[in-house]
Amino acid sequence: MTLHDDAVLVLKAYKGQEELRQVYLDHLSAHPDGMWKACTAGHVTASALVVDPEAGRVLLTLHRKLRMWLQMGGHCEPGDPTLTSAALREAGEESGIEGLTLLPGGPVRLDRHAIPAPCNWHLDVQYAALAPAGSTAAISDESLDVRWFGYDEVAEVADASVVRLVEATRARLAG
Repeated sequence: MTLHDDAVLVLKAYKGQEELRQVYLDHLSAHPDGMWKACTAGHVTASALVVDPEAGRVLLTLHRKLRMWLQMGGHCEPGDPTLTSAALREAGEESGIEGLTLLPGGPVRLDRHAIPAPCNWHLDVQYAALAPAGSTAAISDESLDVRWFGYDEVAEVADASVVRLVEATRARLAG
């Protein structure tokens, strides 16, 4: 199974955001290369909000290029067999935390956002990753900083898409 095939299956199984989910599926149907950065019509990305539920906090990265506090994530790579593995790889690389596990239940949210040319859109599939107790984060080459924020502090530093991701993650955690 290809990463493209996996993404279609993940999106078909995702419950919620029906209109946006269909945009993603239509994009992948029209673009066999829709998983890759080279697809200038837009491409699927994978991200994960790193969460420490016991401490009631999330780890955000100050993105080097965008200069915004965001969840960990980015482009899929040819070695990624699945969307979940891409999200977990990105979260580990950008947080420096070993032993992350994805919150069960598949993606937490979808977020489509415009990006600078030559591409048009990121079609982000957003997961939540649980950090092991006592985890220490490290700054990656893609970040200016990484920092833990209490759930209620996120709205003070991040945009609405990150706030929505935190809210959806908390709802999933509450079960």
